[in-house]
Amino acid sequence: MKAADRRTLAGGRLRLTALGLGAAALAGMYAPVTEQEAADTLAAARDAGLRYVDTAPYYGYTLGEHRVGAFLRAQPRDEFTISTKVGRLMRPDASVRPGSDGWAQPLPFRPVFDYGRDAILRSVEDSLQRLGRDSVDLLLVHDIGRATHGDAHAAHWDALTRGGGFRALEELRRGGQVAAIGLGVNEWQVMQQAMQECELDCSLLAGRYTLLEQGSLPFLDECARRNHAIVIGGPFNSGLLAGQAKFDYTDAPPELVRRAAALRSTCADFDVPLEAAALQFPLGHRAVVSVLSGMRSPAQVRQNVAWFERAIPARLWDALRDQGLLEGAAPCPQEGEARP
Repeated sequence: MKAADRRTLAGGRLRLTALGLGAAALAGMYAPVTEQEAADTLAAARDAGLRYVDTAPYYGYTLGEHRVGAFLRAQPRDEFTISTKVGRLMRPDASVRPGSDGWAQPLPFRPVFDYGRDAILRSVEDSLQRLGRDSVDLLLVHDIGRATHGDAHAAHWDALTRGGGFRALEELRRGGQVAAIGLGVNEWQVMQQAMQECELDCSLLAGRYTLLEQGSLPFLDECARRNHAIVIGGPFNSGLLAGQAKFDYTDAPPELVRRAAALRSTCADFDVPLEAAALQFPLGHRAVVSVLSGMRSPAQVRQNVAWFERAIPARLWDALRDQGLLEGAAPCPQEGEARP
């Protein structure tokens, strides 16, 4: 499979390229990115055939949507598929400083969680203005879940269910302001719950189905049976599978650093970069329709595309299974391809 290959979903309303660009890096996650660097990165993605970009109001405290929107204004209207998110309202706040929530140069807004109907409708309206569009292709409920919210999860879940959050998503889809709806989370369990509450089209699961961990495999099997499409974000697990000692946006624990080193060593035995295997692996599962990678420069775009399209021998996947580094039941891409 080529990075630019497209899949059509949600009854033809949604088209995603096999490799997409996650815009959190362009919004200054961990390190600053200039306006020109962001524009050049998006242009490089376009030139490489990538047509799916994921962003969110939270990224850079609205900076991500502003940068994606500025680029889109010079492109044909239907050239790109864009996903953005709801669940946080961005309130003006002059006390915001560089480094807030890991954003190097955030704009002066402070995120406030709100999953209720009115907040979701307001959030979408604000996002459309920042993006310079009259509709969004894929709208995702951002960071709902017990691991994210702890004791506050019940109240946020109540806002999303009884408080009309899901109804707002359905209204927006019926009205054409969004083409498809889903969740954008790091927890597959809450995604499973949400599928009982609302007819979702496509969801973004970050970090939970990668070469490093496949605990969500039974859930992905359920998604395939129910025709619920999954985009995999964080295929490098916040950088650990790309040579950085980060996992879930923080310092990686020693046992995971050792596991990543073992994965890299086995990949090297087959002359395959770990990054190439990490990008391609999720697409072996039939529920997975796209993989998102954060990129902050044209060079990173070109490198990610090369990794994604690199031929990988089937023997590598067998070796990873034999060494207990890969779940035995996890489907893998076939030899020489990014997807069976």
